[in-house]
Amino acid sequence: MDRQAHWQGVYETKAETEVSWYQDHPAASLALIRASGLGRDARIIDVGGGASRLVDHLLDEGWRALAVLDIAPAALERARRRIGLRADAVEWLVADVTRWRPSTGFDLWHDRAVFHFLTEADDRAAYAATLAATVAGGGQAIIGTFAPDGPERCSGLPIRRYDADGLAAEFAPHFQLVEARREEHLTPAGKVQRFQFARFRRL
Repeated sequence: MDRQAHWQGVYETKAETEVSWYQDHPAASLALIRASGLGRDARIIDVGGGASRLVDHLLDEGWRALAVLDIAPAALERARRRIGLRADAVEWLVADVTRWRPSTGFDLWHDRAVFHFLTEADDRAAYAATLAATVAGGGQAIIGTFAPDGPERCSGLPIRRYDADGLAAEFAPHFQLVEARREEHLTPAGKVQRFQFARFRRL
């Protein structure tokens, strides 16, 4: 499967509120980022951020060093258009995270629902290696996936479901689990999707 072609097609053919992952207010992500205790000048990357409104809220809250990475250029362009002139304050990165090699480090890595699409062990290993290389000691990572009682597929693709311990095992020994919480996400179609979030500290 060509990942980029799949996700580019999604963002070229569906409106913002036609995708199941749409959130006007990403409450769980924002709460976990605030809980990190990092200052507003911390470097944050939203992996798979696409057209998510997380970047809007982070800018509203005064975070000053933001990057958004996505495999689909159309998703990033949609977000850029939405936030207007403020887009110049954000670094926009088009890349497949399993093949990406960052040129700089980040203090906090946020991923809501990219990791659970990595059903192949090699892809998960590549993701974990990039995460460990990107976040320095003392930095943090927030990973959100479908929970064990969440959906088995998304956007027509199979996913892997996780509880907090399962996520911790994927990122050991470089990351220590600090906090875990579940979220019941209500899709635009009115369906409930159960998510597992975990916040980690880089050792």
